[in-house]
Amino acid sequence: MVQTPTAPAKVSRLEGIKERSNCLREPLATELLNDSTHFSEDAIQILKFHGSYQQDNRDNRVKGQEKDYQMMLRTRSPGGYIPPELYLTLDRLADEYGNHTLRITTRQGFQVHGILKKNLKATISAIVHNLGSTLGACGDLNRNVMAPPAPYKNRPEYVLAQEYANKIADLLTPQTGAYYEIWLDGEKVISGEEAPEVKAARQRNGNGTIFHDKEEPIYGTQYMPRKFKCSVTVPGDNSIDLYTQDVSFVVMTDERGELQGFNVFAGGGMGRTHNKEETFARMADEIGYIAKEDVYDLLKAIVATQRDYGDRVQRRHARMKYLLNDWGVDKFKAQVEKYFGKTIEPLKPLPAWKYEDFLGWHEQGDGKLFLGVSVENGRVKDEGKFRLKAALKEIVETFNIPMLLTANHNITLYEIAPEAREKIESILVQHGVIVDPGAIAPLVRYSMACPALPTCGLAITESERVLPSILDRIQALLKKLGMGNEEIVIRMTGCPNGCARPYMAELGFVGSAPKAYQIWLGGSPNQTTLARPFVQKMPIDDLETFLEPLFVYFKTDRKPGESFGIFCDRVGFEALREYGENYQPAPQPIKSRRPQGRKIRYRVGIYDEIYDRIKVAAKEKNVSMTQLVGDALEKYLADL
Repeated sequence: MVQTPTAPAKVSRLEGIKERSNCLREPLATELLNDSTHFSEDAIQILKFHGSYQQDNRDNRVKGQEKDYQMMLRTRSPGGYIPPELYLTLDRLADEYGNHTLRITTRQGFQVHGILKKNLKATISAIVHNLGSTLGACGDLNRNVMAPPAPYKNRPEYVLAQEYANKIADLLTPQTGAYYEIWLDGEKVISGEEAPEVKAARQRNGNGTIFHDKEEPIYGTQYMPRKFKCSVTVPGDNSIDLYTQDVSFVVMTDERGELQGFNVFAGGGMGRTHNKEETFARMADEIGYIAKEDVYDLLKAIVATQRDYGDRVQRRHARMKYLLNDWGVDKFKAQVEKYFGKTIEPLKPLPAWKYEDFLGWHEQGDGKLFLGVSVENGRVKDEGKFRLKAALKEIVETFNIPMLLTANHNITLYEIAPEAREKIESILVQHGVIVDPGAIAPLVRYSMACPALPTCGLAITESERVLPSILDRIQALLKKLGMGNEEIVIRMTGCPNGCARPYMAELGFVGSAPKAYQIWLGGSPNQTTLARPFVQKMPIDDLETFLEPLFVYFKTDRKPGESFGIFCDRVGFEALREYGENYQPAPQPIKSRRPQGRKIRYRVGIYDEIYDRIKVAAKEKNVSMTQLVGDALEKYLADL
């Protein structure tokens, strides 16, 4: 029997919806059969567990008419793995039912936008029949499990990270038959056989971690209080933003590369709400070390602790980060150990964490190659001379190679025979795709943005659509200041939910009002330091005047090798504000010729006798008074 705490008198409305859903079936199954263009609010909540959000394209709103309802569908792709047949299916579905683009998420999945309700079943069915799934990509349960997107075959720790990302995803996959009943008319398509130890672990009680009499042995009828995010990585590789996860496992091997166990971190999370100080971004804590044979029981113990003690009354307070924050690490560990039945050992030593993006060409270690391709803002599209979508389709069709999606919404193509390298590179270049990572502007290479407007219902302002122009403006400012090659991790979101993880960035933009952003500073290039809010609402029109004093201060007072984020954290916000308040921009040289186009005139007061003299002189020279005064002032100022 699961040892649950005393139930609160009143839980949130969504808890009731989950409990009445008959394990994620209703009212979704019934509403899918009607002719409506959209789902009810209750059905929307259950739809999320199946991997889809109902959205409204705000660009197409017309007063007095129904909203432009459409669905966003997200794949469940542990470790970012996308087999070739699945990619080609997603490419086709984006054209047939979507908006002709694919969006790589910051959790290593694909999103298809613009699907109509009437086409949702056909879309999901096609994905499942081509080695994919959307089950659990959204909703109050374990989301896509992340792993480094580096398919090294000669580095056992990387192979193990991918392997355990898949096994953890299998362990925490919902067991309800609702998904197959609704989308495949009861046909259960199996894309891969579960490992026997995963099946056994799902049924092993472990001091009350599972429900023996329920369709969902781990989740129960109400699933988790909020979303739950896991990752698996290797020592030193922070390509998956380890500190932002609910749970992260670090593969620990011996000198022969054989798995010994896992270091465990828990309690990270990015989501927050403006003007609600009780909500906040938080970095994960070190929990300890467990032997390899205990990984599933330890994970179930952590899940059970959050499942049974997480807040089901206030959804803003429901993520596991708040449980850890309220209890502290010691109390949290004690409860986990009750479910686990063992003591968690101290953390094993680790090297410093480093962010890796794996762009460019690399050797897999088995004679084949992999190629990391930068995808600005994760949008796979054909637009003008940039035709990434067509290029990827041609490459995957021609060479039948898989891909790994990355946490920085890029793509790793792998299993590439050396003789195919030249042809693949040629296809990308012909379609306007940059292959050499050194040719990618540093600000673009390390940036991320969420989709935001027009489809995300939470978006307060723009993100993906404006970040390219914002980066251009920042790059121009840096160039003006003699800092054109500076690398700064910049992330932007259209709301405080934090989908692009702006709270770990060196410079984070968080939508706070139309055309205005909260500014976060102080994160590190390797995503190991939590940023802090510096300004609550910065109009984007003030971008250059806001950033110039910060960049000048950074340039003049940085330590050797110091990054912008680390600098901001070191000197402190008080010093940054004081410098900005006293900052005087360098005088700009006066242009000798007048600006083209619309003329701007300013009023300057002069004495009557001077005015009369200017009037006479202008008449004698047959020029306007304005031109005469302007020429005289330019000469005078130039001679100063």
